[in-house]
Amino acid sequence: MSQNDPEARAYRRKLLIFLGVATFFEGFDQMALAQLLPSVQRDFELSEWHIGVLVAFVNVGTVIAYLLVRQADRIGRKPLLNITILGYAITSFLSGLAPNAIVFAVLQLLSRIFLIGEWVVSTVYAAEEFPANERGFAIGLINAFSSLGAVLCAGVVPLLLHAPWGWRSVYFVGTVPLLVLAVARRGIRETSRFEAIPASERKPSALFRIFETPYKTRMLQLALIWGLTYLCTQTAITFFKSRAVDELHRSEGEVGTIISVAAVISMPLVFWVGRLFDRYGRKPVSTFVFLATAIGCVGAYTTNETWILYVSAVLAVFGCAAILPALNAFNTELFPTDLRSDAFAWSNNLLGRIGYVLSPLAVGAAAQEYGWGPSVAVTAIGPVLALGLIWRWLPETTGKELEETSKL
Repeated sequence: MSQNDPEARAYRRKLLIFLGVATFFEGFDQMALAQLLPSVQRDFELSEWHIGVLVAFVNVGTVIAYLLVRQADRIGRKPLLNITILGYAITSFLSGLAPNAIVFAVLQLLSRIFLIGEWVVSTVYAAEEFPANERGFAIGLINAFSSLGAVLCAGVVPLLLHAPWGWRSVYFVGTVPLLVLAVARRGIRETSRFEAIPASERKPSALFRIFETPYKTRMLQLALIWGLTYLCTQTAITFFKSRAVDELHRSEGEVGTIISVAAVISMPLVFWVGRLFDRYGRKPVSTFVFLATAIGCVGAYTTNETWILYVSAVLAVFGCAAILPALNAFNTELFPTDLRSDAFAWSNNLLGRIGYVLSPLAVGAAAQEYGWGPSVAVTAIGPVLALGLIWRWLPETTGKELEETSKL
């Protein structure tokens, strides 16, 4: 079937909506934790150090997700997507029933494992099922749905905090659409590129297989780029509310408004950034995105001026969202089909997420001495360094089919 066939185009539209809704919860869940930290801290009587440890522990789930993600190259993209949707729905709901901080942290860790697995497989789906001239748009749109999840979460959290179950209501409400999604998945097919791999070759690969291939260096390069990026993006949004409430003495409602306004303003560009990647190239557009992230982080954590907080929040929310389709595009385009999920698992989940895990731990410790402001602002150096490495190491992939972009 031709890629321009009406039936093929209709299926891709349906697939795009399904994957977008699936990744919606990546943004919803991350924003939920960021929005609920002050309430969770009070409810479980935690210090700033304990909050940093809790966030770091939950983020370990993104590393453990490595073991789940790499299975997509063995059992297929569709079966793994089904597992992650159901697993996240169950653990997210149970998070709302957690009796103490330890149980909450464990359930959130498990949720993050399934959530990241769902996000990665959705990105691989988009890379493998869309033609070269639409691939950047598809990856960008899927990640934009993640931002939409963050917007909705930022808007409903202040309301749900006043519900009978308080902060726990967020996890109850967020589970319902996932159950609907678990039913809607039936019309989704396996990717054609994975089906093209002979069944005899779909067997468990050695854990360190990629280190025995010519793609080892490329994978390690992307791992460092991811790690440097996560130093900033993981903390810039997560601790913004804690800084604004604890240090700037802003009300939770006011902070929720800042985050919601920033998300709404940045949303159109986040949804359009995939088109920009296809039209102007991955590397030029990445320059704007990475610098916006760094500037937004510095502004959000070094000022108390209301208008600067709003502008910085817009840049930070946009940048943290738009960075994902940029790096996701590179990570899926630069490896062959039989290594695509394994390479993503290694570079993002296992190695790149070291920065994701350690950053909130280090920031939480530093915040006890220096406060949230300077402790988070210094992490803005991460995206700047990552951008330099993108220009130095990674080839431009815009407009090329995967068979060409994956060549060394």
